[in-house]
Amino acid sequence: MSRSRIPAALLWVAICGALSAPPALAQKPIAYPAKGQSQAQQQNDDGYCYSWAKSNTGIDPAAVAAAPPPAPSGPAVGGGERVGGAARGALGGAVIGGIAGDAGKGAAAGAAVGTMAGGHRARQNQRNSQANAQAQQSGAMNTYYRAYAACMQGRGYTIQ
Repeated sequence: MSRSRIPAALLWVAICGALSAPPALAQKPIAYPAKGQSQAQQQNDDGYCYSWAKSNTGIDPAAVAAAPPPAPSGPAVGGGERVGGAARGALGGAVIGGIAGDAGKGAAAGAAVGTMAGGHRARQNQRNSQANAQAQQSGAMNTYYRAYAACMQGRGYTIQ
Protein backbone atom coordinates (compact mmCIF):
# COMPACT_ATOMS: atom_id res chain seq x y z
CA MET A 1 0.00 0.00 0.00
CA SER A 2 1.55 3.34 -1.00
CA ARG A 3 0.87 6.62 0.71
CA SER A 4 0.84 9.92 -1.09
CA ARG A 5 3.01 12.47 0.70
CA ILE A 6 2.96 16.20 0.25
CA PRO A 7 6.51 17.50 -0.14
CA ALA A 8 7.54 19.56 2.89
CA ALA A 9 8.54 22.54 0.71
CA LEU A 10 5.10 22.62 -0.94
CA LEU A 11 3.39 22.44 2.44
CA TRP A 12 5.59 25.26 3.78
CA VAL A 13 4.74 27.47 0.76
CA ALA A 14 1.02 26.83 1.27
CA ILE A 15 1.19 27.69 4.99
CA CYS A 16 3.19 30.88 4.37
CA GLY A 17 0.79 31.95 1.62
CA ALA A 18 -2.22 31.46 3.86
CA LEU A 19 -0.64 33.40 6.71
CA SER A 20 0.41 36.33 4.53
CA ALA A 21 -2.98 36.82 2.85
CA PRO A 22 -4.40 40.28 3.50
CA PRO A 23 -7.32 40.46 5.89
CA ALA A 24 -10.77 40.71 4.34
CA LEU A 25 -11.96 44.29 4.13
CA ALA A 26 -15.29 45.22 5.65
CA GLN A 27 -18.14 45.44 3.16
CA LYS A 28 -21.25 47.56 3.31
CA PRO A 29 -24.25 45.55 4.51
CA ILE A 30 -27.04 44.92 2.05
CA ALA A 31 -30.41 46.28 3.12
CA TYR A 32 -33.61 44.62 1.91
CA PRO A 33 -36.84 46.68 2.21
CA ALA A 34 -38.71 44.11 4.36
CA LYS A 35 -41.72 46.39 4.93
CA GLY A 36 -42.20 47.31 1.28
CA GLN A 37 -40.31 50.61 1.40
CA SER A 38 -40.06 52.34 -1.99
CA GLN A 39 -36.74 52.92 -3.74
CA ALA A 40 -36.97 56.63 -2.89
CA GLN A 41 -37.65 55.82 0.78
CA GLN A 42 -34.73 53.38 0.85
CA GLN A 43 -32.38 56.03 -0.58
CA ASN A 44 -33.63 58.52 2.01
CA ASP A 45 -33.15 56.01 4.85
CA ASP A 46 -29.71 55.06 3.50
CA GLY A 47 -28.60 58.70 3.57
CA TYR A 48 -29.98 59.20 7.07
CA CYS A 49 -28.29 56.05 8.38
CA TYR A 50 -24.99 57.00 6.71
CA SER A 51 -25.03 60.32 8.58
CA TRP A 52 -26.25 58.76 11.82
CA ALA A 53 -23.55 56.04 11.81
CA LYS A 54 -20.89 58.61 10.92
CA SER A 55 -21.84 60.93 13.78
CA ASN A 56 -22.24 58.12 16.34
CA THR A 57 -18.98 56.31 15.54
CA GLY A 58 -16.85 59.27 14.47
CA ILE A 59 -15.86 57.27 11.40
CA ASP A 60 -16.30 58.70 7.90
CA PRO A 61 -16.15 55.79 5.44
CA ALA A 62 -15.27 58.13 2.56
CA ALA A 63 -12.25 59.45 4.51
CA VAL A 64 -11.17 55.95 5.55
CA ALA A 65 -11.35 54.70 1.95
CA ALA A 66 -9.45 57.73 0.63
CA ALA A 67 -6.73 57.60 3.30
CA PRO A 68 -3.34 56.81 1.73
CA PRO A 69 -1.36 53.88 3.07
CA PRO A 70 1.07 54.82 5.81
CA ALA A 71 4.36 56.20 4.57
CA PRO A 72 7.37 53.98 5.25
CA SER A 73 9.02 55.14 8.42
CA GLY A 74 11.32 54.00 11.13
CA PRO A 75 14.63 52.19 10.88
CA ALA A 76 13.66 50.40 7.64
CA VAL A 77 13.84 53.68 5.75
CA GLY A 78 17.15 54.85 7.21
CA GLY A 79 18.80 51.45 7.02
CA GLY A 80 19.12 51.04 10.78
CA GLU A 81 18.50 47.30 10.65
CA ARG A 82 21.09 46.84 7.90
CA VAL A 83 23.74 48.85 9.77
CA GLY A 84 23.01 47.04 13.02
CA GLY A 85 23.06 43.69 11.25
CA ALA A 86 26.37 44.53 9.58
CA ALA A 87 27.90 45.52 12.92
CA ARG A 88 26.71 42.37 14.68
CA GLY A 89 27.79 40.22 11.73
CA ALA A 90 31.23 41.84 11.58
CA LEU A 91 31.76 41.31 15.29
CA GLY A 92 30.72 37.67 15.13
CA GLY A 93 32.73 37.13 11.94
CA ALA A 94 35.83 38.69 13.49
CA VAL A 95 35.59 36.37 16.49
CA ILE A 96 35.15 33.29 14.31
CA GLY A 97 37.78 34.53 11.85
CA GLY A 98 40.18 35.16 14.72
CA ILE A 99 39.83 31.57 15.82
CA ALA A 100 40.39 30.41 12.23
CA GLY A 101 43.37 32.72 11.78
CA ASP A 102 42.04 35.68 9.72
CA ALA A 103 39.82 38.05 11.69
CA GLY A 104 39.61 40.56 8.80
CA LYS A 105 38.11 38.09 6.33
CA GLY A 106 35.77 36.78 9.02
CA ALA A 107 34.61 40.32 9.83
CA ALA A 108 33.99 41.11 6.15
CA ALA A 109 32.00 37.92 5.61
CA GLY A 110 30.06 38.47 8.83
CA ALA A 111 29.26 42.06 7.85
CA ALA A 112 27.87 40.93 4.48
CA VAL A 113 25.66 38.28 6.07
CA GLY A 114 24.58 40.69 8.80
CA THR A 115 23.62 43.34 6.23
CA MET A 116 21.40 40.85 4.41
CA ALA A 117 19.79 39.73 7.67
CA GLY A 118 19.21 43.37 8.66
CA GLY A 119 17.59 44.08 5.29
CA HIS A 120 15.27 41.13 5.78
CA ARG A 121 14.37 42.42 9.25
CA ALA A 122 13.66 45.89 7.82
CA ARG A 123 11.34 44.52 5.13
CA GLN A 124 9.53 42.38 7.70
CA ASN A 125 9.03 45.37 10.00
CA GLN A 126 7.60 47.36 7.11
CA ARG A 127 5.19 44.54 6.15
CA ASN A 128 4.05 44.29 9.77
CA SER A 129 3.42 48.04 9.90
CA GLN A 130 1.34 47.93 6.72
CA ALA A 131 -0.66 44.93 7.95
CA ASN A 132 -1.36 46.73 11.23
CA ALA A 133 -2.60 49.85 9.40
CA GLN A 134 -4.84 47.71 7.18
CA ALA A 135 -6.27 45.89 10.20
CA GLN A 136 -7.05 49.20 11.91
CA GLN A 137 -8.79 50.47 8.77
CA SER A 138 -10.82 47.28 8.50
CA GLY A 139 -11.77 47.48 12.19
CA ALA A 140 -12.94 51.07 11.79
CA MET A 141 -15.10 50.16 8.81
CA ASN A 142 -16.58 47.18 10.69
CA THR A 143 -17.56 49.52 13.53
CA TYR A 144 -19.15 51.99 11.13
CA TYR A 145 -21.07 49.29 9.21
CA ARG A 146 -22.41 47.77 12.43
CA ALA A 147 -23.86 51.18 13.35
CA TYR A 148 -25.23 51.66 9.82
CA ALA A 149 -26.85 48.19 9.91
CA ALA A 150 -28.43 48.88 13.31
CA CYS A 151 -29.95 52.09 11.96
CA MET A 152 -31.31 50.42 8.82
CA GLN A 153 -32.73 47.54 10.87
CA GLY A 154 -34.45 50.05 13.12
CA ARG A 155 -36.09 51.52 10.02
CA GLY A 156 -37.54 48.17 8.98
CA TYR A 157 -34.89 46.69 6.65
CA THR A 158 -33.52 43.16 6.70
CA ILE A 159 -29.71 43.34 6.76
CA GLN A 160 -27.26 40.85 5.27
